[in-house]
Amino acid sequence: MPLAFADIAFTPKVRAEQERRGSSKAYGKFLSDERWGGDRLGPEEAAFLSERDGFFQASVSESGWPYVQFRGGTPGFIKILDDQTIAYADYRGNRQYISAGNLVHSNRLSIIAMDYPNQRRLKLWGEVELIDPETDPQLLGQLHAGKETIERIVKIRLSAFDWNCPRHIPRRYTLEELEPELAVLRKRLSELEAENAQLKRTL
Repeated sequence: MPLAFADIAFTPKVRAEQERRGSSKAYGKFLSDERWGGDRLGPEEAAFLSERDGFFQASVSESGWPYVQFRGGTPGFIKILDDQTIAYADYRGNRQYISAGNLVHSNRLSIIAMDYPNQRRLKLWGEVELIDPETDPQLLGQLHAGKETIERIVKIRLSAFDWNCPRHIPRRYTLEELEPELAVLRKRLSELEAENAQLKRTL
């Protein structure tokens, strides 16, 4: 049985392009019976997703156009329900409902979750169930802790995942991630300002 992501992503046209570009042999092993799995989250994947404060989500419209949207929240907003199921609360936004409409049309989606400081990237493929929050209060309780209006629960049954190459991922940091270093700099600046003031008084 091929590795799950390769079975989904390596279509005949993709394989033809790999052949043309010289990477077919290297990636062909992912389609062999010697490689399998990649459809159940392990501890590393679960921890990675739980620590994220956002991800990019792709869906496809009835006209065949892909649509990518950023979904954000505090770390932990992605809930790991089991090794093949994740969920998040979908809060009210600009009310265009493009992703929601697309997912009613086709429940397949892809996700890219980024860890910029450590140059890590996890890709996921799955099938979505859109749930009215009033119909599943138990799941709602796991997902919703704020005062914002939640319009739906997005429950994703994992089909495949793949750790992507770190090449070309820029290193970026949030203010929260930079805060320990900034605190040291502020402290040192305060000390230097105090020393400077003392020197001025003695001149």
